Amino acid sequence: MTEAKTGTGPLAGVRVVELAGIGPGPFAAMLLADLGADVVRVDRPGGGGLAVDPAYDVTNRNKRSVLVDLKSDGGPARVLELVERADVLIEGFRPGVAERLGVGPAECLARNPRLVYGRMTGWGQEGPLAHTAGHDIAYIAVTGALGMIGSPDGPPAVPANLVGDYAGGSLYLVIGVLAALRHARTPGGAGQVVDAAIVDGTAHLTAMIHGMVAAGGWQDRRGANLLDGGCPFYGTYETSDGLYMAVGALEQQFYDTFVRLLGIADEAPARKDLARWGELREAVAARFRTRTRAEWTEVFEGTDACVAPVLSLGEAPHHPHLAARSTFTDFGGITQPAPAPRFSATPTAVTSGPARPGADTASVARDWDVPGLSAKGA
Repeated sequence: MTEAKTGTGPLAGVRVVELAGIGPGPFAAMLLADLGADVVRVDRPGGGGLAVDPAYDVTNRNKRSVLVDLKSDGGPARVLELVERADVLIEGFRPGVAERLGVGPAECLARNPRLVYGRMTGWGQEGPLAHTAGHDIAYIAVTGALGMIGSPDGPPAVPANLVGDYAGGSLYLVIGVLAALRHARTPGGAGQVVDAAIVDGTAHLTAMIHGMVAAGGWQDRRGANLLDGGCPFYGTYETSDGLYMAVGALEQQFYDTFVRLLGIADEAPARKDLARWGELREAVAARFRTRTRAEWTEVFEGTDACVAPVLSLGEAPHHPHLAARSTFTDFGGITQPAPAPRFSATPTAVTSGPARPGADTASVARDWDVPGLSAKGA
């Protein structure tokens, strides 16, 4: 069982109700919990969502969990009691579901006018696709983001669920919630609904690219541009042991260091001659194939060539720089990313492992003064 939140993060004292879901909603709530908020996750009896053992679901760290059956007679009333005492609510249902369950914005804001009601969906609360099912890959597909990723002679490359669910979804929900929370706490301020749609956030992430297209500096196709693998000095190259190095030597001074250390400074075609980019790419690729990833890492380590080894998830925590910064942490036997960003006056930390469904019902009932909650769920 997790004790009451007493952290020193910048959101210490902020209370958040999270209606259990999967993907971007839980990740957004984890971010708030990492920042010190007291996040109470309302789990449903019997579980739901993806078949992930709750003991390993890191997105539920630093939270507490209660069991409430929202379809039972007293379920919505229990959630509304929590809402009365909360600053933020996060839900990731399809549009209209929270309303049908009796915990929609109207009901919640009537009980707590300063509540920030955060809604996390893929398509948004309105629009032709608002009520249809979807996942990260579909959302980033229609925004143009997926079409930018991958080689020009192959299909678009799927970037896990990082670009849509988490970058275009969770991060935008958190930004919206924090902005709305600030407004609610100003004189005359009030609570409001934050409609965070993954399609909106993902489209917003492509702002710079749209500007480059308008200026004629970006071709609307894969593998033909400066930052999408089309440039021979911004991409990945295979080493002799079948691993990869990442190259990002965009500026002239960094490029000069790169080709010198690579050993092709005297034979490489001029970097500004786009007609010879193919020749330059092959020269770089051929040279990288002569040594292992470890050998090339040693060559470029500590230089301004902007070259780094491509590591696996298991290798990343052992990288010397990440290890020195404690970018990853071990808690409860699970290696996981540490909270980010960092704060000089209000430090954050992982203080508890993944919340087990219902394990904290008694402590939340006590700390939030909601006696109607029971250890077996409402």
